[in-house]
Amino acid sequence: MVLSVIFYKNLGVSNTDIALYTSWLYLPWVVKPLWSPVVDLLGTKRAWVVLLQGTVGLAFAALALVIPASAFFLLTLTMFWLMAFASATHDIAADGFYLLALPEKSQAAYVGIRSVFYRAAMIAGQGGLVLVAGLLSARTGDPRRAWMVVFGMLAMGFIGLCFWHRFVLPRPESDGPAERGISLFTGFLTTFKSFFARPGIALALGFLLTFRLGESQAIKLVTPFLLDPGAKGGLGLTTAQVGLAYGTIGVLSLTVGGIVGGFAISRMGLKRWLWPMTVAVHVPNLAFVYLAAFRPSGLATVATAIAIEQFGYGFGFTAYIMFMVMIAEGTHKTAHYAIATGFMALGMMLPGMASGWIQERLGYFHFFIWVCCATVPSIVITAFLRINPAFGRREAA
Repeated sequence: MVLSVIFYKNLGVSNTDIALYTSWLYLPWVVKPLWSPVVDLLGTKRAWVVLLQGTVGLAFAALALVIPASAFFLLTLTMFWLMAFASATHDIAADGFYLLALPEKSQAAYVGIRSVFYRAAMIAGQGGLVLVAGLLSARTGDPRRAWMVVFGMLAMGFIGLCFWHRFVLPRPESDGPAERGISLFTGFLTTFKSFFARPGIALALGFLLTFRLGESQAIKLVTPFLLDPGAKGGLGLTTAQVGLAYGTIGVLSLTVGGIVGGFAISRMGLKRWLWPMTVAVHVPNLAFVYLAAFRPSGLATVATAIAIEQFGYGFGFTAYIMFMVMIAEGTHKTAHYAIATGFMALGMMLPGMASGWIQERLGYFHFFIWVCCATVPSIVITAFLRINPAFGRREAA
């Protein structure tokens, strides 16, 4: 999802097309609740995790091979789509595996640690691999060849980890079909019915759909903003500089924010931190308004602004994760968590599709002001949420 934006920007695709077509890649996460009961009712989460990691690795290999083709845009999007479906299904299994492999009292405390490894992958990808692509492009003058190397590296990494995890992942005793002795169709209907029958589900879905309304638009245009020259309102950074400032320093700040957020909730609960974390996610968007308004030339200034914004987002996003964990509690926690993340992805996909078109008509400065305005609906909905004061606290769990 992240590398596709930078990849297409380097290959000269317009902001409108980048935002529209890469936003469609969220669709597998939107519709994955439709097949999440299959993962919940058939086989083990561990087996799904290993199989799908191998599938993603093969998709990366195919992606690298089709980049030189004349119809590269269609072919690479097809490979991204295959990868997205495999990754979305992997999310179902991996999230369920997390909930099964840890006791409830440890889940809140380990949200931050879980985020560390997720962000480490983003640093390696959004930071390290973008640096590699930028340096190879500068050395060879051929961005296509540079990205072939990057995606080839990812293919080897995923296939290697697939074999590694085949042997080292733990085997929880509870890892198996959610319910035995029932038909798949009956289990499917029961899973969905129990989720939408939860008290206050309409308000909860409103929160899931709007919490990332601003981010869903900004995330598609931050990288183009950093790469575009000053004549187009951008900062004119190189691909390697973006990899360092946004993909490394920014993601490190995001990771630290996630660790602090997980620790805070484990100490005092989700209810206590919901409002502060909501503010922490939304207010730092002003950093991009500042960058677009003054367009500083120093990389240190840009990296500092990005670090502040990313720390706030990492800290506040912990509340969103724990909110999804809360509404997924029950017998079908794997499938229910997948349904919740499906609504989260829908809230990312639809606004993101239009974000490139909006930016090209408003310019970067007014676009980032619009992003700040788009955070208001989630702030309003947060005021009406009802959270169990004990939820998320380590000692309460």
